[in-house]
Amino acid sequence: MALPINVSELINRRIIESARIEYKGDWNPEAIMHSICAFANDIDNWGGGYIVIGIDEENGMPKQPVKGIEKGSIDRINKELLQKCNLIEPRYIPIVEQTTYEGKEIIVLWIPGGVNRPYKCPTAFPTEKRIKPDKAYYIRKMSNTIRANQMEEKELFMLANNQPYDDRPNLSAKVEDLKTSLISEFLYAVNSDLYERSLIQPVRETAESMHIVGGPSEFKRPLNVGLMFFYERPDNYFSYARIEVVDKPDPTGIGMTEKIFTGPLDRQLRDALSYIRNYIIKEKIIKNPGRAEAERIFNLPYAAVEECLSNAIYHKSYQIGEPITVTMTPDKMEITSLPGPDRTITNDDLRKRHLVSRRYRNRRIGDFLKELKLVEGRNTGIPTILRAMETNGSDLPIFETDDERTYFTVILPVHREFLIKDETEAASRKRIRRTLPQVKSLVVSALEQNGKLSSKELAVQIGYTKVTSTLTKAIKELMAEGTVKYLEADKIHSRNQKLCLVKKDDDK
Repeated sequence: MALPINVSELINRRIIESARIEYKGDWNPEAIMHSICAFANDIDNWGGGYIVIGIDEENGMPKQPVKGIEKGSIDRINKELLQKCNLIEPRYIPIVEQTTYEGKEIIVLWIPGGVNRPYKCPTAFPTEKRIKPDKAYYIRKMSNTIRANQMEEKELFMLANNQPYDDRPNLSAKVEDLKTSLISEFLYAVNSDLYERSLIQPVRETAESMHIVGGPSEFKRPLNVGLMFFYERPDNYFSYARIEVVDKPDPTGIGMTEKIFTGPLDRQLRDALSYIRNYIIKEKIIKNPGRAEAERIFNLPYAAVEECLSNAIYHKSYQIGEPITVTMTPDKMEITSLPGPDRTITNDDLRKRHLVSRRYRNRRIGDFLKELKLVEGRNTGIPTILRAMETNGSDLPIFETDDERTYFTVILPVHREFLIKDETEAASRKRIRRTLPQVKSLVVSALEQNGKLSSKELAVQIGYTKVTSTLTKAIKELMAEGTVKYLEADKIHSRNQKLCLVKKDDDK
């Protein structure tokens, strides 16, 4: 059975976190079965893990050259693996893929988090069948498989009644709702060996290989995560599963625009990010004296926006009928999703911008987004946001929630350089409210300092952005009073016509 992930990227940990993959140079039944049990228990809702047989580990990475497995031993390993998996309680069978990597035969075990957890398996595997082995629960801690203690066993039993929502079968949907085209498009994007097969086999078979259907064979139903990624309108099943982007340039709502993005989660994320990049993010180039290179800054760094919105998709609860909202105002962008962060993240953590969650709300959504390279690896998203804001010279983001943790908002401040323009324009609008006598006085002062100016130049000198009706009236009155005149009286309507003061010794 082909894996819905590229084997090379899996082995080199370009997508999967290090805690979710183990390398085994040889078939070692006891250690491998303990790890299978631990990944299936998935105590932190990471989404299970992978075991690669035929590659040794060195300093946490695959050792070179690849060792591989003897071809003649592969059938024996598969038979023994099945026999040993029958000893897991309740029975658990991983997904097995035999493949070639760097010219060597290897076996990859995919162990998704089990739906019937907690699982326990023998602590040792005696050779004599009459001996009944002791069994224990195993879990993953960082990159290690360990035997669960008493408190951890209690936690496993509590998790048994709390299967992540994205990994549950949707009883109101049918397997046929999953679109072959969307599945094949995903498999092609992640360079999966399953892609070619998905083009010719029934959608049910492909979906089973990807572990996006569940239930008994006579009542197979798509998992929620399958509908979120491989159904054209997930909001038909998950109310308001969409992104709303609101651009509010004025507090009164004048000029406000709103865009709504629907469809599979990865598509709506890409579409929303594309819109934000093209219509909301602005660039400014600053030339500094004494430096050849100009400085490029943005009102908001795209990398920070991308990570914030991706995390909102990842961590939102799809049982709550509220959209993800992105609100842009002149001084900040706010990205809000429901509910708030897990309580393992304290208010002090939020203030210090140190958000490290032990457990994920949507383990399968995270897997798909990581395979598509739309989110960072485990707990690296916040450092990416902070780094992007600092590099751009922006103020650091603010993370907000309430005491009940009903919502989570990330506030990205707009770069201060983009606020100066707004302040200047506001001051300019205030200057427009001058009285006619004030404008006349400013015209005379400007002409005294500059000698001659056109009407447009006069407007700029006294703080206007254009020739206003008040300025035009002031010039007419000054000319009628004999204070101002055209420099070339015979070319009154010329585009280059200038104004100047009337000297006392001018001919009358």
